[in-house]
Amino acid sequence: MDLAELREIGEKERTAQKPIRVHCCTSTGCQAANSLGVKKNLEQTCKDKKMGDRVQVVGVGCMGFCGRGPLVQIEAQNKLYEEVTPSDAASIIEAIDGGTASATEGDPEHPFFARQMRIVRETSGKIDPERIEEYIAVGGYEPLYKAIHELTPAETIDEVSKSGLRGRGGGGYPTGLKWATVAKMPGQQKYVICNADEGDPGAFMDRSVLESDPHRVLEGMAIAAYAIGASEGYIYVRAEYPLAIERLQKAIKQAKKYGILGSQIFDSPFDFKIEIRIGAGAFVCGEETALIQSIEGGRGNPRPRPPYPAQEGLWKSPTLINNVETFANIPAIIREGGEWYAGIGTEKSKGTKVFALTGQIRNNGLIEVPMGITLREIVEEMGGGVPNGKVKAVQTGGPSGGCIPESMLDTSVDYDSLVKIGSMMGSGGMVVMDEKTSMVEVARFYMEFCRGESCGKCIPCRAGTVQMYQMLTKILNKEATLQDIHNLEQLCDMVKNTSLCGLGMTAPNPVMSTLRYFKEEYLALLKDSPNGKVPVGTAASVTR
Repeated sequence: MDLAELREIGEKERTAQKPIRVHCCTSTGCQAANSLGVKKNLEQTCKDKKMGDRVQVVGVGCMGFCGRGPLVQIEAQNKLYEEVTPSDAASIIEAIDGGTASATEGDPEHPFFARQMRIVRETSGKIDPERIEEYIAVGGYEPLYKAIHELTPAETIDEVSKSGLRGRGGGGYPTGLKWATVAKMPGQQKYVICNADEGDPGAFMDRSVLESDPHRVLEGMAIAAYAIGASEGYIYVRAEYPLAIERLQKAIKQAKKYGILGSQIFDSPFDFKIEIRIGAGAFVCGEETALIQSIEGGRGNPRPRPPYPAQEGLWKSPTLINNVETFANIPAIIREGGEWYAGIGTEKSKGTKVFALTGQIRNNGLIEVPMGITLREIVEEMGGGVPNGKVKAVQTGGPSGGCIPESMLDTSVDYDSLVKIGSMMGSGGMVVMDEKTSMVEVARFYMEFCRGESCGKCIPCRAGTVQMYQMLTKILNKEATLQDIHNLEQLCDMVKNTSLCGLGMTAPNPVMSTLRYFKEEYLALLKDSPNGKVPVGTAASVTR
């Protein structure tokens, strides 16, 4: 297939599309609220009213406003309907010709939407994720063609390096540097792995991308494979994501049918195939070396590094591992150029970031915002603040992140700024808490998660997370003393600095950040603090 043939497929698809497209969200969350029933009734009403010549009902991916789903959008009329039920479907179709819809009408210009900048999610909620033709119709796979026929592998890596893209899995390692490292490694066999083992509580960014636009991830992986000289790729996705797996399988099959995956892609010497590996849901398998062990058929335990996967990874071959969001950025970077992408964001944190905005917040769902936006803009303007009362804290980075107090919500959302205040970007979870939230309870919740997910290979994590959980329980039961809090701080430091992998190294973060910003809540729970009041003169004696 050449570029003209690819564009012919896209043009044929665009020509076949009806003037009015009714988009119905069919993501996992909306399906749980019976969006498939909504879609069925929308289609039936179109048929009954003989509107099929100008109205097309399309099952699309996540539109983002998850707390208001199921969502139905009619872009041609700038209409958005929220919390739609199957009984609302007929009136929505009738409203196209001037009728009144029974469904709640939303605002497509709401700050939740207007403040976003969509790159990763630019077509999510706009195309049918199960039809490759719709992806091609919006320019899909042209960046891959461009890379193969207009750029050398080195030039492709150079564009990624110019973009300043950093890994969106949490660590923030420069993507171009990682690609360049794998590319220069000797050996004919190299691999590309997409880490889709999203396991943070409250996070569903990668799931949404895979369900809404699987071809974007496949294209990003193929471009990476061309750049580093790999011929095989794997997507490691957790079994709890059945819809994402189903749509990935369809996407791979469709891409093979058109010759976009497989042998001699776009009539070039470049060969690349992708397989799916399903994980059992172990959080530790989000760590690169544990993920590799799992793909190879072993137990998902991390190993010491070096050697790094870029040097010796899957089956001891050089291996490139990036997460879903990182790969989903690549097509736009190749299409628009690295300098274009570098013009978005901050000096050291380029581009956009997808967040799952959840917790005690009026407007919850998925947002994609430029780096450098403040937490306050996200929480108060886009999220609408908390339903009752005031914001107490925002937790970013999942079990690896920290709790940020309301007084620091003007902090810029970028890698370095979040680390400075004791949190981290992580993969993109953002949980808002109100004044009723016990921060000690929050710390114990995340420690309970890390304790259960520890693989047990290294003692600091295996035993340290258990001890921290027990200490937090002792504090909550009002059985602890000042010495226990001092011991907890020392234990946090030990686990952070001596654990084998990122799970243990970052497990103390929620505890450390709550001790840093909400220490009065810990002190008020001491057994020698009657009626919940801090004993006079004790606060200063606790290490800060």
